[in-house]
Amino acid sequence: MKVAVVGATGMVGEVMLQILKERNFPVTELIPVASEKSVGKEIEFNGKTYKVVGLQTAVDRKADIALFSAGGETSLAWAPKFAAAGTTVIDNSSAWRMDETKKLVVPEINADILTAEDKIIPNANCSTIQLVMALAPLHKKYKIKRIIVSTYQSITGTGVKGVQQLENEYAGIKGEMAYKYQIHRNAIPQCDVFEENDYTKEEMKLVRETQKILNDKTIGVTATAVRIPVVGGHSEAVNVEFYSDFDVNEVRTLLHNTPGITVQDNLDTFTYPMPFYAEGKDAVFVGRIRRDESQPNTLNMWIVADNLRKGAATNTVQIAEYLVANKLV
Repeated sequence: MKVAVVGATGMVGEVMLQILKERNFPVTELIPVASEKSVGKEIEFNGKTYKVVGLQTAVDRKADIALFSAGGETSLAWAPKFAAAGTTVIDNSSAWRMDETKKLVVPEINADILTAEDKIIPNANCSTIQLVMALAPLHKKYKIKRIIVSTYQSITGTGVKGVQQLENEYAGIKGEMAYKYQIHRNAIPQCDVFEENDYTKEEMKLVRETQKILNDKTIGVTATAVRIPVVGGHSEAVNVEFYSDFDVNEVRTLLHNTPGITVQDNLDTFTYPMPFYAEGKDAVFVGRIRRDESQPNTLNMWIVADNLRKGAATNTVQIAEYLVANKLV
């Protein structure tokens, strides 16, 4: 399997390479791709050294699969060129997610909608992936009416610049600002830019992508996304109203039996999900599962996942694994 990683020198690209290695993905030839300033750099992978190449060189080498993590503009311009050369693109940017001709996939939920004709496959947003992982089995059982989600998002979601800003602030060093304000000892209620409706792009991704992945536009979703000074992963406080009533213990069992979910919900031992424990892991952790006592058929829960892994790189590689296992590439 000839695999290109576009954005191989970036934060998510590096995690993609790590996960390809960890999961023994059948890479016979790696094509690391990055911007012109990184061309010629060397990357070690599975005991071999590969030179970073530019985008056109990568297209010409006709990879079987290209994993993209290089931003929306690059994806819009280059994913079709890779696809035209016969390469299946799995794209980690937001460029193609809401394109009606593209399928938005979280493998544990809806990988079965993929076919060999799908040459550009968008990966969902990190905060959406962990949300729908927990909601999908509950929607199937009780049918969701409305979701209220507040996110507490890691600086790693902003990339290297966000991490560098926090580290500089810890050390008392003035440097480049990824955010408009300090992030150390702060919480910034803005992830991405504001849209015309006064919600940020990140908040609207949670609305639109959740409806698309769960294949139900009738679900009401409202979101508030907040950036906080942590590095381990994104956290979400979720309030979900169902059409049917539920038993809380049944909800715990349902989530416990869902592949990719780890339930951490024991108040006697103060066991609940935290970014500190989620970092470096592929599971989506769910806890603080309890009934909303203010209205019927409504549940509260707390969801945490490593946004660089399941929220980005791992989900991308899992899509690739599904394609290979089902001979779709």
